[in-house]
Amino acid sequence: MFSFNSFLTIATVAATVSANCIHGTSFHRREVTEEGKVEVSKFGYSDEQGPLNWAGLDPANAACATSKVQSPIVIDDSIQKASEAPVCKFDNVEEAEFENLGTTLETIVSGTTTFAGKDFALKQFHLHTPSEHRIKEEYFPMEMHMVHEAEDGSIAVIAIPFQLTEDGSTTELLTSVIQNIDAVKEPGTVTKTGALDFTELVNAVQTKPLFQYTGSLTTPPCAEGLTFLVMEEPMALNVKTFNTIKSVIKFNARYTQNKLENTNLIQVAAQKAELSMLSIV
Repeated sequence: MFSFNSFLTIATVAATVSANCIHGTSFHRREVTEEGKVEVSKFGYSDEQGPLNWAGLDPANAACATSKVQSPIVIDDSIQKASEAPVCKFDNVEEAEFENLGTTLETIVSGTTTFAGKDFALKQFHLHTPSEHRIKEEYFPMEMHMVHEAEDGSIAVIAIPFQLTEDGSTTELLTSVIQNIDAVKEPGTVTKTGALDFTELVNAVQTKPLFQYTGSLTTPPCAEGLTFLVMEEPMALNVKTFNTIKSVIKFNARYTQNKLENTNLIQVAAQKAELSMLSIV
């Protein structure tokens, strides 16, 4: 699921790159200062800190501009359904660490997902607004990434889209997650969630259709090789919860990448620009 070359790449750059997708794993240890602050991400989503220039922020991010296996993608008929249903055992807790990394809001939780004969330890989940993956071209207001790591270093991410509801119904887990969100409005700040009950989410993950593909980190260093399990049907999200989360995160979705195994879109654009310039000369 996670290639040896990708393992070496991430292990090498973990000390210099802050990646939401692997934050809290053995590749990028979570660090809290004596003042109770967390490390803030060294990339962004706007201007020269944004996705088009991630490769220019650090040599370790070269894959962001050159790799042919990049995430997120449009989930279409070329992407297969998961080979089996995962078995999730997530710990319900009275509270959990909730932190602002500057590029996302992250919750530190634990649990185990068993998939394809392997146990993956849940390390954290974080949020993207809007969604990073699109399903049959449709985007969603928000997407949760549940980041897991196996003992051999394999990384698996369960990606859950959320859709705004017309009747005001919502996923109560998110309501509890953001109970103290006012305390983490500034990057680097840390607080606690309310009580977290994963029953509804676990039931959805284990019973709803999932797409499966091998992709990349959606944040620098964009390393290849992790397994994505993307839920086909979105979970419920009310407008109040969404607006509250969006007011802090703002925007943190990487642009849709090229089809898997096709030339990186940054290279495509550069090549076309070069040909255009040559035609002018």
